[in-house]
Amino acid sequence: MQTAFSPAQLEDPDVRESEKILRTCVHCGFCTATCPTYVLLGDELDSPRGRIYLIKDMLEGGKPANEEVVKHVDRCLSCLSCMSTCPSGVHYMHLVDHARAHIEETYRRPFLDRMMRSVIAAVLPHRNRFRLALAGAALAKPFAGLVAGLPGGERMAAMLRLAPSFPAGRSAAEGPGVFAAAAPRRGRVALLSGCVQPVLDPAINEATVRLLTRLGVEVVIAKGEACCGSLAHHMGKSDAAHESAKRTIDAWIAEMDGPGLDAIVITASGCGTTIKDYGFMFRDDPAYAQKAARVSAIARDITEYLDTLKLAPARPPQPMTVAYHSACSMQHGQQIKTTPKTLLQKAGFTVRDVPEGHLCCGSAGTYNMLQPAISARLKARKLANIAKVAPDVIATGNIGCITQLASGAGVPVVHTIELLDWAYGGERPAGLA
Repeated sequence: MQTAFSPAQLEDPDVRESEKILRTCVHCGFCTATCPTYVLLGDELDSPRGRIYLIKDMLEGGKPANEEVVKHVDRCLSCLSCMSTCPSGVHYMHLVDHARAHIEETYRRPFLDRMMRSVIAAVLPHRNRFRLALAGAALAKPFAGLVAGLPGGERMAAMLRLAPSFPAGRSAAEGPGVFAAAAPRRGRVALLSGCVQPVLDPAINEATVRLLTRLGVEVVIAKGEACCGSLAHHMGKSDAAHESAKRTIDAWIAEMDGPGLDAIVITASGCGTTIKDYGFMFRDDPAYAQKAARVSAIARDITEYLDTLKLAPARPPQPMTVAYHSACSMQHGQQIKTTPKTLLQKAGFTVRDVPEGHLCCGSAGTYNMLQPAISARLKARKLANIAKVAPDVIATGNIGCITQLASGAGVPVVHTIELLDWAYGGERPAGLA
């Protein structure tokens, strides 16, 4: 793709990076076949190629974002399926992230939209605030249908429907703390406790700590760790995202320079995609560029790290057919495609791939709250495809997907690590028959 940015524009490092990305696009259209919004809506502007044209025009012209650009960029799930498909290596993730930051800086959204985004950014990354919000949501949940009929109430109703009926209590695996290896020590890792996940489903980190310590790995949840920043980052709120990420980077660097770490282990693949990108996000920050790159270099999804431990074959307490739903942030964002399935198979489970497995389930961070109509269509499509393999349980590696699929699945939806912990001597995941 030809570009015409001025030398003055290219002095901005974000514009310079976006210009490089734009120039790699050859308009081939392979991305349209695997883009969930294009598959559903059939609008070229709701495909990666169409959005690239809109973003190019906006950035190249030095224009503030307009309503059309905002509509189509907002509809993007950032599932990154296009990056798995693109033969030219277009780094769409960095381009759309830049577009979202530009939108945040130059476009004034309608009041209700601004309010919803501000509430999400102010509440979800903070566990105590999120717990309090969930308590209120539990009381309001029965009235979701009425809320949906109010002006702008569709998004609020979607949030209420996603909220659990009873918020989970606090867990020791929320940290901070150190969990000693139960067997002769084989390693030491930091576990990202997270913000949303320990509140919605503390069993995930609990299973992770149990399994790793049984395998001889000391687990630390670092003091001072905050949200990884991904929720704010993908809403274009770069300052808030960077502030939160810096606190987490500092907490991990203290461990790396102190007792030492073999890896930073992440159980939410959406967070993992962002953390592995810290080196890029902070590339021009003289105080954090090196530290961020060090953190990214040892960040691992939990399944990646377990694979290095060479687990012996096992048998689960009962035979079980598992539909493995590969989160977009896992298969497209981190390009981890087979490791989780291989580990489940080695643990003795019968693993089935889901038809159309490359298409998003509609969760996509905050997408199911901000774009509930499209999200609901993608969820229905995903659940119909999962039903075709008749599983006993659905396994995935991202809390957003678990929350999205749990209602309507008809079978339990659990994190991959919960099944692995169970197969290797841990507790039975809650909800399994």
